[in-house]
Amino acid sequence: MSTETMPLAKAITAGLRAALDADDTVLLMGEDIGRLGGVFRVTDGLQKDFGEHRVVDTPLAESGIVGTAIGLAMRGYRPVCEIQFDGFVFPAYDQITTQLAKLHNRSGGRIQVPVVIRIPYGGGIGAVEHHSESPEALFAHTAGLRVVSPATPQDAYDMMRAAIASPDPVIFLEPKGRYWSKGEVDLEAPVPTIAADAGTPDPLGTARVARAGTDVTLVAYGPTVATALSAAEALAEEGTSAEVVDLRSVSPLDVPTVADSVRRTGRCVVVHEAPSFLGAGAELAARLAEECFYHLEAPVLRVGGFHAPYPVAKLEHEYLPSVDRVLDAVDRAMSH
Repeated sequence: MSTETMPLAKAITAGLRAALDADDTVLLMGEDIGRLGGVFRVTDGLQKDFGEHRVVDTPLAESGIVGTAIGLAMRGYRPVCEIQFDGFVFPAYDQITTQLAKLHNRSGGRIQVPVVIRIPYGGGIGAVEHHSESPEALFAHTAGLRVVSPATPQDAYDMMRAAIASPDPVIFLEPKGRYWSKGEVDLEAPVPTIAADAGTPDPLGTARVARAGTDVTLVAYGPTVATALSAAEALAEEGTSAEVVDLRSVSPLDVPTVADSVRRTGRCVVVHEAPSFLGAGAELAARLAEECFYHLEAPVLRVGGFHAPYPVAKLEHEYLPSVDRVLDAVDRAMSH
C-alpha cells in the first residue's frame, strides 16, 4: 500500500529519501546528519543508503555549510542543509540574506540557487536557550526566499519534495514540537509543482482550509495549527463555528485564501509561536484590513509569543500560544 501512518519527522525523512532517489544532484549537508542521523533522527539511515558523498557530515560551521551549498547550487546541485536548531541559524544569516536570497536577482535571472535550508523551530520540548526560537519573520522580510512550514505528515512529505524541486531557495521550518504527531502519508503522491498551469495546488505558496466554519477564522501555520484545531473543537462545544486556515507558507502569503474565509466569517484570529510584535500575523492583519475592511465585524487579533527572549523551559507554557489564549481572543472578537 502507498499510504502509511507515520510521524511528521519520518514523513520528512521519506520526502528526503524520495528526492535523493529521484535526482542524483540532490545532496544533504549538516552537523551529525550522517552516522548519527541528526539530533532528531530525521536523516537516519540516509547516509547508509546513499553514501557519504550525498549525505555529508559537516564541521560545526553554519556559515560554511550554507556558503558551500550556494556554490554547489551554482554548479547544478540541489543541496539541502540542516541547521541543527533554530537558534543556530544566525551564523549563516549573512549568507542566507545577502547571498542566497539575492543571487538570482543580482544575476538578472541567469543564476538559480535551489538550496533548501531545513530548520527545526519552535518550542514545546523543554529545551535550553537558543533551541526554541521562531525566526520566520526575519527570513520572510527578505525578498527572494520562500519561507514555509508544514503542519501535517502529508504536507511535510509533499512540501519537502516540492521545496527540493523548486528553483527558488526555501527556508523549510520544521515544527519540532510536532515531530512525533502521526498522520497518513500517501507515498505515491506526485511531486507538487509551483508551475502556474500545473493543475494542482502549490503547497509552497497556497494555504489550505483545515476545518470549515462560519463564525470566526483562525489562521495558523506549523506548530500552532494543532492548537487552532483544538480551539475550534472547544468553540464548537460552545456553539461557535470556527474555520481553521493553515497558511503553510509565510512567504509568499496566500492572502486570497485567508481573505475569502474572513469575508464569510467576519472575524479573524492569527496564531503563531513567534512574537506578535512585527510578526507574520501583523502583516496578515494589515493585509486583511486593506482587503476585507467592509466585511470585518471586529479587528483582526493576534495570539503569539511575547516581545521578550524565549523563557527557560519551566516557563515556556506561559509564553507559547495556548488553547485558552486563543479562546480568549475569539471571545474578544465575538463581543464586537
